[in-house]
Amino acid sequence: MANFNIDAKKEMTYDAIVIGSGISGGWAAKELCEKGLKTLVLERGRIVEHVKDYPTMNIDPWDMELRGGLTPEEKKTYKSSIRSGWVGTETKHFFADDAANPYTEVKPFMWIRGHQMGGRSLLWGKQTYRWSDLDFEANAKDGHGVDWPIRYKDIAPWYEYVEKFAGISGEALGLPQLPDSHFLPPMELNCVEKHIKSKIEKDFPGRNMIIGRAAHLTEPLNGRGKCQYRNRCSRGCPYGAYFSSNAVTLPAANATGNLTIRPYSIVQSIIYDDAKGKATGVRIIDAETNEAIDYSAKIIFCNASTLSSTQILMNSTSNRFENGLGNDSEELGHNLMDHTYRVGAMGKVDGFDDKYYKGRRPNGIYIPRYVNIDEKTKTDKFLRGFGFQGGGGRAGIQVAANIESFGANYKDNILKPGPWEFFITGFAECLPYHDNKVTLNKNVLDKWGQPTLSIDGEFKDNEKAINKQIQEDAIVMLEKSGLKDVVGFDNEHGFGYGVHEMGTARMGRDPKTSVLNEFNQVHGAKNVFVTDGACMTSSSCVNPSLTYMAITARAANHAVSELKKYNI
Repeated sequence: MANFNIDAKKEMTYDAIVIGSGISGGWAAKELCEKGLKTLVLERGRIVEHVKDYPTMNIDPWDMELRGGLTPEEKKTYKSSIRSGWVGTETKHFFADDAANPYTEVKPFMWIRGHQMGGRSLLWGKQTYRWSDLDFEANAKDGHGVDWPIRYKDIAPWYEYVEKFAGISGEALGLPQLPDSHFLPPMELNCVEKHIKSKIEKDFPGRNMIIGRAAHLTEPLNGRGKCQYRNRCSRGCPYGAYFSSNAVTLPAANATGNLTIRPYSIVQSIIYDDAKGKATGVRIIDAETNEAIDYSAKIIFCNASTLSSTQILMNSTSNRFENGLGNDSEELGHNLMDHTYRVGAMGKVDGFDDKYYKGRRPNGIYIPRYVNIDEKTKTDKFLRGFGFQGGGGRAGIQVAANIESFGANYKDNILKPGPWEFFITGFAECLPYHDNKVTLNKNVLDKWGQPTLSIDGEFKDNEKAINKQIQEDAIVMLEKSGLKDVVGFDNEHGFGYGVHEMGTARMGRDPKTSVLNEFNQVHGAKNVFVTDGACMTSSSCVNPSLTYMAITARAANHAVSELKKYNI
């Protein structure tokens, strides 16, 4: 803890305040600090220092009680996030306490939250893909949602800027619908994946199968070590091989001497001064003492994560903004999106029993979008599109449960690798529907007496039509590739399982229909910026975190430029 300045109470005024320290908040802190601004980062939870605070990074399952499972009491603590299947002894300390942070599911919604320094950057899947103009122009072309106020050319240089610092491994394809990044060497497909790749690309022209583009280092970068193929990323990586705020951006911000982090800070509201016509600071509640404290700053970046940022804006009322900061359009809280997930197909692969692979590669395959790209690929079944993620491997010791033997034969059998298996699951774009929304629930308060959120969102006919196509295409591709016992699946889950919640404080060209402008400034409070998932105007079908990074770096550059010109 001595490595970070956490003595925020003595100094009450800063050049900039950043709310949240996750993927976008870490980038905001780095950029603002490196540009010379004394910056306060307000973190809802505890400090987590890189390496020091990764208690399970080297522990094996047999060294944990219940082999890594949760106790009945712990299951109550993580009653929402446990539905994901990702919460266990090895990761529970990085997931928020759902019991202490309630919310209301008007329709099913699994809200994954990480209330600590680094937020969900310690838990994310690290798949990193650029958006294209196919994404930024979609709303304008098909009339769903409002037009993005930016295009690919506006953000392309910022993609490259963050990629060079974060470290993205992958291979270039030259596809217009999936622009290439600045890449480190790609990870390698295993033998079965290479075989299936050759089959798919031969039998389905226009479909490509590549290794995932991931925020994992395949060679050292800026003092960080390369990936060791342990696949224990969600426990925290002691090598700094995957991108997290803790390993990458916050240490860079701290190195400037301009960073102060205040943990256990529940942001109650952003303070708006009617006379000045701008925000003047942030009011917090100390999570440990319940003390209310105000901090002042010239600019404020709201990066608490999609729904938490919108919750803060909604709770920030004044004479000017009676219904929430920046809510002149009445769009604050609306247009919630997530990606559909867990629909696809799986099967077994014959003929490679003499082959295996080395290590536990923390990455899979990717099949980029191939539908509704141009007139040739257009379908009348649905709007927008989807991509596939997945991978192949050999079944492990879990096959022992079904082996009808015992003694020496049983021991010999369980030491043999199981059959090769391969699966793909689709990520589909969700349209921005106005009636998918969040609202403040003043009847359900959290432990600090603050209103909670009611979440009311669902996939509709277009997303269901895409999912139907995903499953059909997945089955056909795997069967055509020679897999056996191919089975399609669709878990028909609600919002939240993709953990890509977006929207609710969207960017736009018109203050009458959007909350933020082209530089992520609140239309009616230009010194407040929102650059996490809340700002998204549509959802694309690829993972959004790289876009959050690029948008944040761009907005921070603009903020400092405007500050120097005395425009904010």
